Parts: sequence; structure tokens; C-alpha cells
Amino acid sequence: SKMHVLAALTRLRQICCHPALVGSDAVSGKTETLFELIEPILAEGQKVLVFSQFVQMLQLLEKECGTREVPTHILTGETKNRQEIVQAFQEDQRPAVFLLSLRAAGTGLNLTAASYVVLYDPWWNPAVEAQAIDRSHRIGQTQTVNAYRLITPGTVEEKIWDLQQRKARTISDVLGEEGFARSLTQADLEFLFADE
Repeated sequence: SKMHVLAALTRLRQICCHPALVGSDAVSGKTETLFELIEPILAEGQKVLVFSQFVQMLQLLEKECGTREVPTHILTGETKNRQEIVQAFQEDQRPAVFLLSLRAAGTGLNLTAASYVVLYDPWWNPAVEAQAIDRSHRIGQTQTVNAYRLITPGTVEEKIWDLQQRKARTISDVLGEEGFARSLTQADLEFLFADE
């Protein structure tokens, strides 16, 4: 069924993020790439927003930030004191990372203290990703905002990106958050699972 296929796609996407999300103790090349990207930015005194749709991934990144002594703030759907967390990040004088769940940070947040945004994993709907980047594109932003997408080459993530680009011309934002996944045709699913 389509639900089983979407569940399998989720597992493949989790593997791309970090093998620990599916119970493996292997290291994550993507996590290493993230820190290679953000450590020089932090060394310049800047702040970084890192978005993922997987709360468990954000928790792994929070732990890794702690190991590397990187000041970190985190906001997920379970966060009760959202405004206090946002304010703490905005007012933090140190270079810091704000780890955010794509869904929890979708609306109503003004995060102009950061001028760097990293989308750790691709989401089905590019409008949700654009909304995440817009968190730092607000009135009060005085710096150029730099956005990065981490896409694991040769994987389902790259295929999701390709499909996003193909479907962007035909999918209206009206379809909403889940619209992209629901719009997948049999041919799209075969493309996602094809071994090239």
C-alpha cells in the first residue's frame, strides 16, 4: 500500500540523516559535513539555524553540539515554552546553533539573530522549506541570509530534490504540508526506489 511505501521512504530518509535513527551505531557523514560547514561560521561569531523534520535527529545534533561545546538551543513540537526559547536564542551573545523541528518552527517565529540557515534533510513540500528559511528573513535582519541544503548524493534525498523541482511547477501551495507526498504517482514512487 502507499502507506507502507511512505514508511519505507521515511526509513531511507532517516538513514541519510544518521544511521542511529534506524538503530545502527555507524557514524554519519552528513553530521560530519554539517559541523564542517557550521564550525567556521560559529568561529566568525555568527548564529546558525538548523532545521530537521526528525526530532530524534535534532536530539542527536544537540548531543553532538554539547560534545563539541557549541552553545545550543532546541525547539520541537514538544517544547512548551516556545517564546522563552526563541528569546534566549535571540538574546544569546555567543555564537550558537538553534535546532528546530520544521513543523514546530513553521509559523510565527522571528529569528533574525541568525544569518545562516541549514536544512538538514529535505521535506516533501518546498514551501515548508522556504518558510523555514524565512524565519531569519524578517524585519530587523541586518545581514545577508545564507541558506544551505544538505542532500546526500545518490540517495532518496537527491531523488526527493529532483521530484521537488519537477513538481514545483505543478503543485500549488494549496495542497498543504502533506500535499507533495500525497501527490506522488506510481511512476514517482518507482523513480524514488529505482536503483540507478
